Amino acid sequence: MRRTGLTRACVAALFMIGSWAAAGTLPASAQNAPDSPATRAADSAPASTALLDAMQRDFGLTLAEAQGRLAAERAATELAPEARRTAGSAYGGAWFDARSEKLTVAVTDDADVSTVRALRASGAAVRTVEHSAKELDAAKSRIDRLDAPSGVNSWSVDPIANSVVVNVVDAQRADNDVRRFVAKARAAGPVTVRTVAGQAGTFAAGTVGGDPYYTGNVRCSIGFSVHGGFVTAGHCGGVGQQVRGWDGSYIGNFQGSSFPGNDYAWVNVGSGWWTVPVVLGWGTVPDQLVRGSAEAPVGASICRSGSTTHWHCGRVLAKNETVNYSQGAVHQMTKTSVCAEGGDSGGSFISGDQAQGVTSGGWGNCSGGGETWFQPVNEILNRYGLTLHTA
Repeated sequence: MRRTGLTRACVAALFMIGSWAAAGTLPASAQNAPDSPATRAADSAPASTALLDAMQRDFGLTLAEAQGRLAAERAATELAPEARRTAGSAYGGAWFDARSEKLTVAVTDDADVSTVRALRASGAAVRTVEHSAKELDAAKSRIDRLDAPSGVNSWSVDPIANSVVVNVVDAQRADNDVRRFVAKARAAGPVTVRTVAGQAGTFAAGTVGGDPYYTGNVRCSIGFSVHGGFVTAGHCGGVGQQVRGWDGSYIGNFQGSSFPGNDYAWVNVGSGWWTVPVVLGWGTVPDQLVRGSAEAPVGASICRSGSTTHWHCGRVLAKNETVNYSQGAVHQMTKTSVCAEGGDSGGSFISGDQAQGVTSGGWGNCSGGGETWFQPVNEILNRYGLTLHTA
C-alpha cells in the first residue's frame, strides 16, 4: 500500500473499523494485568475536542458536564482496583454512578466499620448487599455449565442488582426450553431474569464497499493496532486465512483466532501496511489516538467505531457476561448500550483514550437501538503476548 498520509489509506489499513476515542493516558502491553500499575489511568491529558463534542451529542451533556464526566470516570477507573482490595472478602462488585459521578462499591454485612470508612475516605460510595462477588461469580460459573437454548441471549453478574442477570428474548420467554433453563439457573444461585427485544448474533457481513478488511467473502473491521499487526474478532477468520485491506491489497494472515468460547484474533501486518496508534473517527470526530488500556467500570461511557455504522457511544452495562450465539457460547464478554450492525465486527471500543475491546456481536441496529458485546482487549493482548501500539 502506498502512503497517502494519515488518512483513509493508513488508518483504514490498521483500524479500519475500530475506534476508541481519546482521554486517558497510560501505555499498556500484553503482560499488563487490567488492574496493574501499567494499565491504571495516570494523570490524564486534556480530552480532545472531538471526544467532548461526541459526548455532548450522544449523552445530551453540556461541555462542562462532559469534562466533569470524563474526569469522574477517570477517577473511578483508578479507584476500582484499590477498592476491591480494600473490601476483601466482603467485596460485592463496583460500578460508576453517572448521577453521583462516583464509584459505588458493594459490600456484604461482613465488612467491618474500618473497611467501610476506608472506602468512603477514598472517595467511593458504599452500598450494603446480601451476596459477595465471589458467591455471584460461583453461581454464574454453574450457569455456564448449562446448555442454553436460542431464546436465552446471555447472562452475567450484575453488581447493581446483586445477582446473576439472565437475558431472555422477549418473544421466546414462554418457550419450554427457556423456562427450563431459567429454572435450572435459579437453582444455581441468585438470578434476575430480564427480557430483551432481539436475538444475539455476530456482526460479520458479506463483501460491500467502504473501509473494511476482507477474509474471503466476509467483511469485518480492524480493532486496535498492536506491534506487528492488529487485533480483531475471532469469528471473522481462522488461523492462516489471508486478509485483504479496503483497497483489495494483501495485509497479512490470521496468526491466532478463537471462536466460539472466545471471540478474538490477531492479524500480522506487512506488504507496505504499517501500524499506528490511531482509530478512525469517520468524519463524525477526527481520528483518535490510543494511549493505553485501563479498564473502565460498569456505568462508564464508551464509544465504538466500525466500518458500517461508524461512530456511536453509550454505556458499559455488564462485564464477564456469557453470550449465547448460535455458533456456541462466548465467555468473559462486556456488554454495552452502543449499537452496531453487520460489518462492524472486530472494531474498536474505547473509553476516554483507553482501549477497551473489539466488537463481537449484539442485537438490534443503529436505527432502532440495541446492545453489543465486546471481547476485552487486555485478555487478547495477554493471550497472544501482544503489545498495544500507544501514542
